[in-house]
Amino acid sequence: MSDGPDTQSPDPNDSPDQESAGQQAGSDTAAPDIAEALREFGASGRAGLKAANDAAKALRILVAADFSLARSAFGRTLALTGVAIAFGASSWLLLMATLIVALSRSLGWPWPLSLLVTALLSVTATVLAAWWAMRYFEHTRMRATRRQLARLGLGELAAFMPDADSHESTESAAERMAEATSSDPVKKGLGVDVTPP
Repeated sequence: MSDGPDTQSPDPNDSPDQESAGQQAGSDTAAPDIAEALREFGASGRAGLKAANDAAKALRILVAADFSLARSAFGRTLALTGVAIAFGASSWLLLMATLIVALSRSLGWPWPLSLLVTALLSVTATVLAAWWAMRYFEHTRMRATRRQLARLGLGELAAFMPDADSHESTESAAERMAEATSSDPVKKGLGVDVTPP
C-alpha cells in the first residue's frame, strides 16, 4: 500500500456526462487565469502611463530650465554686445584720428583731405558690412521649410505651391511665382505683401 495519491486510469465505461463535467470544471479553473492576466495587463498599462507621465514631467522641467538659461544668457549677451559696440566704436574713432594726424603730418596732406580719406574708408566698411548682413538675413526667411509647409497646404504660400503628390518641385514653383509676381507682389491679409519663398 502506498501513501501517495491514487492514480487511476480512465475507465472506458465512464459516461460522456462525466467527461463534460470534467471539462467544465477545467474551464472554471481557466477563468481566473484570464482575470489575472487582465489585471496584470491593466497594471502594466498603468505603469506605462506613469512612466510616460514621469518622462513628460522630466522633459518639461528640462525645457523650462533650458529656456531659463537661454533667457539669462540672452540678457548677458545683449549687455556684453553693447559694451563691445561702445568700445569698438571708440577704438575706431581713435584709430581714424590717429590716421588723420599721420596723413597730415607724415605725408603733408591738408586736414580736409585726410578727413575725407578716413571718412571714405569708414563708409566703405559700413557698406560692405551692410551688404554681408543683408545676405545673411536672407537665411532667416526659412525658405525651404516654408515651401514644404506650403506644399502640405499650410501657410500663406499654399495657394501658389504644387500639391504634395505633384511632380513639380517646390523650388521651381517658387521661382515661377517670384517671376510672375515681381512687378505686382501678392498680398495677404490687411494688404501686407507675401514674403517671397
